[in-house]
Amino acid sequence: MKQSRVVSLWRYPVKSMMGEEMNACDVTPKGLLGDRTYALLDISTGKLANAKNPLKWPRMFEYRAAYVDPASVATGQSPVRITFPDGSSGTSLESDIGERLSGSFNRPVKLTADLSQESQFEGYIPDIEGLQNRETVFTRTSPEGTFFDIGYIHILTTATINQLRALAPESRIEARRFRPNIVIDVPDGNGFVENDWIGKTLRFGNEVRLQIVQPTVRCVMTTLEQADLPQDPNVLRTAVKHNEGAVGVYAAVLQGGRIHRCDALVFE
Repeated sequence: MKQSRVVSLWRYPVKSMMGEEMNACDVTPKGLLGDRTYALLDISTGKLANAKNPLKWPRMFEYRAAYVDPASVATGQSPVRITFPDGSSGTSLESDIGERLSGSFNRPVKLTADLSQESQFEGYIPDIEGLQNRETVFTRTSPEGTFFDIGYIHILTTATINQLRALAPESRIEARRFRPNIVIDVPDGNGFVENDWIGKTLRFGNEVRLQIVQPTVRCVMTTLEQADLPQDPNVLRTAVKHNEGAVGVYAAVLQGGRIHRCDALVFE
């Protein structure tokens, strides 16, 4: 049997913006270091700007966020650079970054890393058969002290990607549609293999240990245009029809450390 290994690592410095791929990253009790450290706050509502509600925030995926310098537990957090749709950029250190973002979004927003207050966000449920409360908007609260939606780390496997491709050959199914943190190649896996991982402990290398806590039930974000990936409701429709809407799993951190691309996966 071939060994399952990490094939890519991702973090998203600003909630709902495009993120950055890495060769290695520190894992902390609250996920990959630097993941969703920042968010845009809608000044008029006090809620987070979020691609889950494309009715209000249709352009979130046109912005990309990456750290100016590599961040690590040893060196601390680096300022974040945001690249705008027109190709210009600005960093979190610049005093006018909020004004520039407000002008670009045509809504009053500010870039924030303040986690001292409760963070709420909205989501839109699209008109897809199998979903409840279709064509409605909901409000949820992030886990305390985070800008996350639910779980701290999102894991996806190549087996699930290949299964979706087989079920929806007319769609472009790629890992980046689902905004994972860790993508694992499972050479001998078939189907939605993560479904069988719930409750199990995964070890990567000699340090990082994660516990799989629940499936990642997908939302409208998976259907949105993202760089060269077209808008495609069939992506979510296929997940709902064949796997109760789940693509990947959420994990909690049992032991932090350094995770690397190509690290082997061991079930404990």
